[in-house]
Amino acid sequence: MQASIESTGNLERRLSFSLPEDRLNTHISGRLGEIARTTRIKGFRPGKVPAKVIEQRFGAQVRGEAVDGLLRETFDAAIREHALRVVGSPRIDKGEQGELSFVATVELVPEFGEIDVAKLNVVRHVAEIGDADIDQMIENLRQQRRTWAPVSRGAQEGDLVALETFSQAGDERLPAEGTEKGTIVIGQNMMFETIEKGLVGLAKGEEKTLDVEFPADWRVEALAGKTVQVTVKVTEVSEKSLPEVDDAFIKSFGVKAGDVEQFRKDIRANLERELKGALMNRLRREVGEQLIAAYSAVELPPRLVENEARAMLAQQVEQIRRSGRDPGQVPADAHEGFKDAAGKRVLVGLLVGEVARINDLKLEPKRLNETMRLIASTYEEPEQVIEMYRNDPQLMSGLQNRVMEEQVIDWIAERAQHTEEKLSFQDAIRG
Repeated sequence: MQASIESTGNLERRLSFSLPEDRLNTHISGRLGEIARTTRIKGFRPGKVPAKVIEQRFGAQVRGEAVDGLLRETFDAAIREHALRVVGSPRIDKGEQGELSFVATVELVPEFGEIDVAKLNVVRHVAEIGDADIDQMIENLRQQRRTWAPVSRGAQEGDLVALETFSQAGDERLPAEGTEKGTIVIGQNMMFETIEKGLVGLAKGEEKTLDVEFPADWRVEALAGKTVQVTVKVTEVSEKSLPEVDDAFIKSFGVKAGDVEQFRKDIRANLERELKGALMNRLRREVGEQLIAAYSAVELPPRLVENEARAMLAQQVEQIRRSGRDPGQVPADAHEGFKDAAGKRVLVGLLVGEVARINDLKLEPKRLNETMRLIASTYEEPEQVIEMYRNDPQLMSGLQNRVMEEQVIDWIAERAQHTEEKLSFQDAIRG
C-alpha cells in the first residue's frame, strides 16, 4: 500500500492513498457468496438464488460496507507507516485518481517537550462527613416532604404566600390591567428583599404598596433602573408541616425495616459518593489550571479546538431547551465565544493523554469496576445497570475514558508539589 504525505500546517498533514481494488473485489465476492447461501428470496430455493439476483439486491450495500471497512483499514495502515500521532477524527475526501482514491486530512498531537509534573503546585482538598452533615441531609429530606396548611395569621418567615401584584412606574402600570399572580416562600430570596420583608405580617386579603428599586439591567425595560411602587395583595398564607423521622418516613426511602441506624448508614454512603465526586472535580480543576499555566504557549490543533467549541455550544443550547426555554436562532459564529474555554479543555485532555502514554499508564480494572458499581448503586436495580454497561460498548468506552482521566489526574497530583487544604463537607460539595 502506497500513501503520499504532505504537510499543510504545523499540526496538519494530508495523506493521499488508494484502496487495493483486488482486495476490495475479493471481499465483495466473498460477502455476496455468504448472502447467497443464507438468504431466502421468494421463488428460489435456499442456496439456489442466482448470483445476478443477489448482486441486484445486495450489491450496492455490500460494496459500500466493503469500501468503508477497507478505507478504515488502509487509513490506519498509512498512519502506522508514517508514524503519525493523530488526534481527533480525520476528514476524508475523494481523491482525483478515481473511485477508490482518497485524501485524508489529519491533525497531530503537539510537541510538549518534557512534561515534568513535579514542577506543578497543586492544592489537594480533603473533607470528612460528620454526624452533623447526616443530620442536615435528614432535615433536607424532611423539607422535601413538607406539606402546607392555610392559616389566618399574618405571614412570617418560612411561610408559603400566594399573592397578586402590580407595579406603577410613573404613568405606566404593569400589567396594564389586572394583576400578576404567584407564590413565594418568605426567606428563600424568591423575590426582591423589599417585597419579601413587606409581606411579613400581612394576612389573607391584606395588601401593601412598597417602593422597590429595580436594577439597571432588569429584564423589563419600563422598570429597569427605577424606583417603582409595587402593590402586593396576599391571597393565602400557609405554614409548613414537616414529617417526623419515623418508620413510615424511613421506609419511604427504601429502608425496608424502618431502622434509623441503617437509614443514617445509607445517607452516609450517599454523601461519601457525592463527596468523592466533588473532591475529584476540584482536583481535576486544580491540576487542569496548573497544566494550562505551564503549557499555555503550546500550539493546539485548530480543527480539534473548533469542534470542541461547537460541542460546548451544542451542549449549552440543549440545556436551554431542557429547561423549557427557547434558545432562538443560534448565530453561525456562536461557537467562537467558546473558543477560549475549548482550547483549555483540549490542552488539558492532550496533556493527560501524553502523561499516560509517556509513563505507560494503563486503565486499572479494579478502579473501573469500583466506579461502575458506585454509579450502579444509585439505582434500584444495580446489577441491571452493571449489565447495561457491559453490553453497551459506547457506554463502557465513555466510562473507561472518565476513569482513565481520573487515574491520570491522581497520578499527576501525587507527584506534583502539593498541599492539603481541609474543607467542611458543605464547602467541598459547593465548589
